[in-house]
Amino acid sequence: METDVCVVGGGPAGLVHALLLARGGVRVTVLEKHATFLRDFRGDTVHPSTLTLLDELGLGERAEALPHRKVTRLQGVFADGRFTLADFTRVRIAHPYIMFVPQWDFLEMIADEAGRYPNFTLLRSHDVVDLIREPHPRVGDVVTGVVAQTGGRDGERVEVRARLTVATDGRHSTVRQLLGWVPKDYGAPMDVLWFRLPRHESDGDGVAGRVGKGKIMVCIDRGDYWQLAYVIPKGGYGTVVAAGLDALRSSLVQLWPDLADRVDQITGWEQLSMLTVQVNRLARWHAPGVLLIGDAAHAMSPIGGVGINLAVQDAVAAARLLLPALRSGRLSDAELAKVRRRRLVPTVGTQLAQRGMQRALLGPVLAGTGPVNAPWPLRLLRRLPALQALPARAVGVGLRPEHAPPPPTGRPAP
Repeated sequence: METDVCVVGGGPAGLVHALLLARGGVRVTVLEKHATFLRDFRGDTVHPSTLTLLDELGLGERAEALPHRKVTRLQGVFADGRFTLADFTRVRIAHPYIMFVPQWDFLEMIADEAGRYPNFTLLRSHDVVDLIREPHPRVGDVVTGVVAQTGGRDGERVEVRARLTVATDGRHSTVRQLLGWVPKDYGAPMDVLWFRLPRHESDGDGVAGRVGKGKIMVCIDRGDYWQLAYVIPKGGYGTVVAAGLDALRSSLVQLWPDLADRVDQITGWEQLSMLTVQVNRLARWHAPGVLLIGDAAHAMSPIGGVGINLAVQDAVAAARLLLPALRSGRLSDAELAKVRRRRLVPTVGTQLAQRGMQRALLGPVLAGTGPVNAPWPLRLLRRLPALQALPARAVGVGLRPEHAPPPPTGRPAP
């Protein structure tokens, strides 16, 4: 199979990137290793900047029709009360909220829109197992595509040859491993256990982080249930399991007493999913014929839930910067380098902020040495509520929001 661009990974970044390329007249093939998008995603966040992108693509109404919850404030519950961390209604943007959407619904919507273009192909159950490389007299080996396997270990092998391979296959990127690239690890003091418990109307709504002595939990309102993120010390899963489910249930009730009437619904460890938190970044995002973006290039902490948003913004910037060269057939190493230069400031800036919060709050709290009362910045935000717009903009919009490239002149939408 031959194409202009092969996108490895059918997550938010991969499908948004592929949609923008197809809309721009470029042949693009997406390889997704799973048969469907119906998996237990963890964050499911669509941020204001991504909602604006959907408006630009004419998908705003379709996104609004998906099952969702809108959150206008992020809050923290400490021993001395409830504090607002970010208030999106104070930011002058078209969508002053974060939308929580089942990610499989979001991905199906993007894939369906991309499928309206004849130059878009989505291949499900195609797991990339190798890169195709060809020697070049001036630049050495050039990646000219990938080898994918279908149907498991004994399945058929398929070659997809492309002028450019874009890796959007996440923090455990196969393409990155095949290249032999190792990102610089900046460390994280925690891992996260994800699980669900029923939500009662009397619980309230929204998103809130709860902080206690040696304990942190983030509660995300998903309508009829809470998506709960129980934060544990890095590498501490074995300790939590050894302590037993009764100890876990007791810890949850200490953080949020209202859960006492439902924690007994946690009956086995299979109900919990463990996320190993990483904060890392590659020194380079490209080589001849290949580009890495999103978590494949820079894994983000779950703080602020901004990882998906950063990845989508990478995808938009890459499409806008590379479309002219792809359409003209003059894609070069210099063109690929533009993507990292464009996205480095928001990536580094966001990671610095996350690492600062890890050092100042999360690490000490999990170690049992941190305060259980709200830190002074939150008390300041309570005194001066207008300042709540600053973290809201940082979380919801980011340092450098990207916009969809226009379709080529004279090329009407399909």
